[in-house]
Amino acid sequence: MTTALEPLRRIAAYAVITNETGQVLLVRASMQSGTPGVWSLPGGAVDHGEHPNDTVVRETAAETGLSVAVTGLRDVLADIRALPHRGVTIHTDRVIYAARVRGGALRERVDQPTDLVRWLSPEEAALLPLRPFTAGALGVTEAAIDLLPDEVPDFPSFFAAPGPDGLHRAQRFAAYAVVTDRMQRVLLTRIAANYPGAGKWHLPGGGTDYGEQPGVALIRELVEETGQRGRLGELLGVASHRDPASLGPEGYPIDWHGVRAFYRVRVDRATKPKVYDVGGSTAEARWVTKDELGELGPEDVTEVTAEALKAASLDHQVG
Repeated sequence: MTTALEPLRRIAAYAVITNETGQVLLVRASMQSGTPGVWSLPGGAVDHGEHPNDTVVRETAAETGLSVAVTGLRDVLADIRALPHRGVTIHTDRVIYAARVRGGALRERVDQPTDLVRWLSPEEAALLPLRPFTAGALGVTEAAIDLLPDEVPDFPSFFAAPGPDGLHRAQRFAAYAVVTDRMQRVLLTRIAANYPGAGKWHLPGGGTDYGEQPGVALIRELVEETGQRGRLGELLGVASHRDPASLGPEGYPIDWHGVRAFYRVRVDRATKPKVYDVGGSTAEARWVTKDELGELGPEDVTEVTAEALKAASLDHQVG
């Protein structure tokens, strides 16, 4: 039984790294890990305030001895697994990049969560026990090596805990959308009073629930915040933002770190937006034309909105 396990949540970043012969770089989990003997992409947990891009460079250097440069974003996904021997169930939001080697030399580690590193062909990798997210990234058959919990545990979408300095910390993964309709209008939401960024225009979306995939969360949030039903499109990017002393409805400062994936979403049958999540962080929702978007200045939109509009090639429309 796994229902009594303590729920935990983390954000992690990994890289698909190939060489000139088509081999992929993999690392093996040691006896100190939760899945000893299992192979995965190099990478690991995102530190508080760290951009996942930097995480994958740092973790790859530590696990393999190689310096890498990120060359692209491949995927964002989530998984949940039970570790009864540790008494926990873990939800992990994973950011998967592509990267290339800049230099260094392969080396193995002792008394660390990984112990071996190898260049392997896709055929060789397919014969190994692989973490499911690694098998998916490599396009090989996934082995059922993760123990799933009997049921998804209750876990708050927002969770702040005291950090080493005594200040409360929160790290949250969220999904947002650049939503357009057939008339090429863009759907924006306004942040409610008493929330960080109050009054600014924002993108539809929000924090993902425990056990929920980012795309599923985004479509759910779109309905709750605007009443629109959309089609999930391409992944545009991943943003990371830290506010060392954010103030929200909690009423006390929180060292806040948000990691946000943003996507394109298309609405085929646009309707007048309606906020169903009354009393939440969204005060209103509105379809805006290109001309109206051009009337907004950088101070009128949130940081993630500006970054996502740039990724969608709509940033030139913001004045």
